[in-house]
Amino acid sequence: MSLDPSQGDPRPDPRAPEDPASLRRGNITYFPVIPGRLEFAIEVRRAILRGHPKIVAVELPGALEDVYLQALARLPEISVILYPDPQDDERGIYVPVEPSDPFTEAVRTALEIDAEVIFIEPDLGDRPHLPDTYPDPYSIRYIGLTKYIEAYRVYPQVRSEEIAAHASGMAWKLQGADPLASVLAVVSLNLLDPLLDAMELPQDAPSRAKPPEIRLLNPHPDCLAEITIEYPYLQDRYEMFRAQMEPGELVDRPKVQFDLLREAEKEYSKNTGEKVEYWQRRMMARFTRNLASINGDLLAGVFDLAVAARSIVDDNYAYEVWQTANRYPAQKSASDLLETVNLSGEEIWYNTKKLRLRRRLPRPKQRLVPRGLKQRKKEKFEGEWARQTDGTAICSYPPEDLMIEDYGRFLKRKAKSMLSEERSRTEPFTTSILDGIDLRETIRNWHEAKIYVRQLDRIAGEVGATVVIFDEDPDDRYQYLTTWLGEHQNESDMAFYSTRPFEHLVGPGIGRAEYGGFLMALPPRRMLDVWSDPDYDFAQNKPERLLMAGLDYSQQRFVVYVASKPPRSIFRSIAAHLNRRIIYIPIGALNPARLKKLRVVHVLDSYERRDEAKGYIW
Repeated sequence: MSLDPSQGDPRPDPRAPEDPASLRRGNITYFPVIPGRLEFAIEVRRAILRGHPKIVAVELPGALEDVYLQALARLPEISVILYPDPQDDERGIYVPVEPSDPFTEAVRTALEIDAEVIFIEPDLGDRPHLPDTYPDPYSIRYIGLTKYIEAYRVYPQVRSEEIAAHASGMAWKLQGADPLASVLAVVSLNLLDPLLDAMELPQDAPSRAKPPEIRLLNPHPDCLAEITIEYPYLQDRYEMFRAQMEPGELVDRPKVQFDLLREAEKEYSKNTGEKVEYWQRRMMARFTRNLASINGDLLAGVFDLAVAARSIVDDNYAYEVWQTANRYPAQKSASDLLETVNLSGEEIWYNTKKLRLRRRLPRPKQRLVPRGLKQRKKEKFEGEWARQTDGTAICSYPPEDLMIEDYGRFLKRKAKSMLSEERSRTEPFTTSILDGIDLRETIRNWHEAKIYVRQLDRIAGEVGATVVIFDEDPDDRYQYLTTWLGEHQNESDMAFYSTRPFEHLVGPGIGRAEYGGFLMALPPRRMLDVWSDPDYDFAQNKPERLLMAGLDYSQQRFVVYVASKPPRSIFRSIAAHLNRRIIYIPIGALNPARLKKLRVVHVLDSYERRDEAKGYIW
């Protein structure tokens, strides 16, 4: 029997000269990786499934083999291995076992193809700390794995005696493997060259350390984002597709980050009634790009995403980004066999960074919370509050009524001020300073050596109805159309459109919604249902219907209209026909923080809910 030379011999020819730049030396193929990084886990799985080696050697301590295999059996649940620090018995070393780690993937895939697994790292000795930084592994998508490794090896790090001794210990274990079997050695990229050099000489067995007490722990789901290298949301996506032959085609970092931010936006809108604008998304993209560039990366990490979310939007959105990144459905908060621990990043990593998020901005006197104060109430079981909703009537929440009435008075004062500014005139000072010195005009004409004064004309008439449009609703998102009447002489009649409040319950019979726009008019108890009134069928959308109703119900000459753009010109004619005038205020000229608070509305299903609403509304 002879082999066909055209097909090639799958076994390496020991007489063939070796390429010193190659990572294949005899029966051993070296596969350098960066610990914990997704791209290398993908490449390791591809290499093992493609080559089917008989032996897979991984850079893991031999003393951890039994516990490590137990942790792999728990996957996709993440585990943590704990053993004492050799230098300090009072401290512990935590080793997270996560799906996207290339060493974890190497062992999992090797077990799938029935390959032998060898743990080649010396038994839990004093492993040398290698203060090394790697180029962003995402660059493999563009330059390939081979060029990435070659570029790193051009500038190797300085070796020490500890590194050489550690590499010798791994080489001794690797030299004891079956010399006739194909071996894939998965090692850290920064230990590759020391190991290759150590393999050139026969090595002695390393000294064995006393076997420590090793424990396997179940980390609580709330702490995963702090203790894992890749954030849990990304690892969950990888775990979902790893069984396929080409998982790398489906797990792409930018796509996963985009999905993460989108899901965080949905939770943010649901919980706060606000939304992330298009310009904020663009600024976040630039901000995260700059943060990644500062760190020498191509893509920002989850910490940088949270920083950008807090800086561009607010703390509430940053909180939702972090919570979404921490989402890992496979992880359980309790285990029947293992102790559950809630670890912090400081216990796992050196030089951790901290980010303080405050979902609310409390006043100084509210920061001191009594120890016995109960937290905001929650449902005992899903759907509890929906069962307690009556649905026979609706009413408002009085503190919000006071806030919105006060803002309406502010808009009226601002509108009169704008009218007064329009009718003011400036002239050089002669005999009277009139209504005061016009500093701007005086400075502009300083070369004339004159002082300019301003005269403000009186406004004939008052401001009546007020219309505020947050969103023109081209996508029909705000489907809750309501008109309710003021309960006393100082409370306006109000018509508004919003999201459906009882689809987001924050308490029994207490719904939380987001205004799209509203109309307020005094005196109260005059307004019919604006949304079914045929007199306003001329309107093309919800803002125009509110504006027509505001012109109709206003008893004063001036009507305030706040929106992102002015109304159509025909409404000026309609207003003139009714002896009214529209005062347009761009919504961008108003305080955005105050508008955010104003935009949230709570709808109660009965007057009895008002007494208990303060325990649920925040």
